[in-house]
Amino acid sequence: MSTFANIRVSRQSKVSKSYVQSTTSTQPSSSTLSPQPSREGKSKDVDVGEITYSLPPNIELRNSDSQGRGLWSKAHYKSGSTLLATKPHIAVLSNRHLDSYCSNCLSPSPASGLKRCTTCRRVWYCNSECQNKDWPLHKRECSALQEWAEAAPSPDLTLPSDAVRCLGRLMWTRQKRGSGSKWAKEIDAMQSHRESLQSSSFELHTHLSHALVRYLGISSSEQLSKFELNSPKDLVDITSRFITNTFSVTTPTLTPIGVSVSPIVALINHSCEPNAVVVFPRSSTPSPAQESLMQIIALRNINPNEEILTSYIDTTLPKYLRQKSLKETYNFECRCTLCTSSLDLELREAVFCPKQCGGTCPIPLEESNLCQCSKCRAVLKDTGAIIDAVRVGQEGLDKATALQSKDPYKSLQLTTNLIPILISSGLTPSSHPLLALSRLHQSLLIESLPSPPTQESLDDAIRATTRSSAGLSAILPYGHPIRGITLAELGKLLAVDEPSPCQPSSPAEAALRYPPSGPPRLKLALETMLRARNELLVGFGAWNEGGQVGKDAREVIVALEKEMMVWKQGVRNVLEDTPRPVVFKS
Repeated sequence: MSTFANIRVSRQSKVSKSYVQSTTSTQPSSSTLSPQPSREGKSKDVDVGEITYSLPPNIELRNSDSQGRGLWSKAHYKSGSTLLATKPHIAVLSNRHLDSYCSNCLSPSPASGLKRCTTCRRVWYCNSECQNKDWPLHKRECSALQEWAEAAPSPDLTLPSDAVRCLGRLMWTRQKRGSGSKWAKEIDAMQSHRESLQSSSFELHTHLSHALVRYLGISSSEQLSKFELNSPKDLVDITSRFITNTFSVTTPTLTPIGVSVSPIVALINHSCEPNAVVVFPRSSTPSPAQESLMQIIALRNINPNEEILTSYIDTTLPKYLRQKSLKETYNFECRCTLCTSSLDLELREAVFCPKQCGGTCPIPLEESNLCQCSKCRAVLKDTGAIIDAVRVGQEGLDKATALQSKDPYKSLQLTTNLIPILISSGLTPSSHPLLALSRLHQSLLIESLPSPPTQESLDDAIRATTRSSAGLSAILPYGHPIRGITLAELGKLLAVDEPSPCQPSSPAEAALRYPPSGPPRLKLALETMLRARNELLVGFGAWNEGGQVGKDAREVIVALEKEMMVWKQGVRNVLEDTPRPVVFKS
């Protein structure tokens, strides 16, 4: 079975290497790849004005009246196909992860540990090879980090923000390559909303620009021209493009560890019902140079002449929060099928039927709203209490999220107290803010599990993960990476050896107990891991074997199957050794 230590390691995104034999070949090492070279051929250059984009042969850049530029499929792709793989133009680790991941290849710390830059003492590397590769860029960064730290007003401000460090690397690379280079033209062609910024966003862009000027050591317009910028307006343009086109760098378990910029991936338009997803799956290649590749994976079958769409935001959120986030960050209103649907019921905002017929009702927006069950048409009563519960839940979610890092115990207290209130109010597992609270609660429980875990703490974590999985499965498509990751976490928890197995007194009690105990628990763990791996093969790519998590899931499945065989053989042995009753003939 799995051990608790393995789950904690996985949760903290320090996943050990798989020992399962890889079934795929090594990818080519070009910066933009077609991940199935035998079928797709080499990447081709696509000219758009003065800019040349390197795209796989069956991916095409087109313009549409509704969304402008975008990437379109010229062939049929099955779900789980890798549409595009590219190394970001720039990628940096978040401050909190600088000492646990390599700043060059973004790999987690090896068993031998990371090597720190002895000059700035802020940046770490796998080995001297990674350090040497990064030195042409880190040379400028190294001095800037030291000067920033010396001028810091307090010890907790000795590092600039992730955004400032990423922009610094972008500016130095742009300066080195020149504004006329293909690299710089791709950056400059990214969408900027400087002229249409809302007041709140304008303040953010201005603040970031001021911090960047300080980090780069710019004190005059002459120094600004060294970066081939003619005015402060040009600098704000760059920060605007950065904010609008930034992608999170994630671990194989989708934990954000940094930020990146990729003009090619930024060409892909948004939908709240995407047909593709952006991941860093850590493919089967043993080469560290390939580990920082971001890949676009098809979530469902994609037909020829169909636009490739990803989601810029968390699609588990209800429509009003999705639209708010898109407007504030990207300055547009989404008109995708999910946002324009006229369906009466949105599973992200639903409560169970008051008559428990199996149907659901929409969460009321006002006490006077008439909300009826989608199945039996029963009218939802006491709408005021539901509205209050949702409001309290949202306020608590905001507080718990803010406390997650600095005071996880207090955050766990909040989620523990709030979830029963929302459940008693009738919210379905997929409804907001119950789903968000459930996912946060699950994360906090797993991270706080004692070692070794108690039966109660382990079962609590299993129940929380089950609730999260049920909510996610109701609103996210099959194969979505978040679904697969959550199922894998549930399977690993179920596979942990029970500290104090409970023996039900009767079959009826055993049927009501969740999670089950003994062999039924082992069987459920195996079934869950099989489901998880099938979904991971979609969300992280079949060619990648489901990414690192998919390969780990395969190892757990093999171990569980062996244990099930041992258990079944033990049962057979007991039956064979049991004396049969002697039957006497009359």
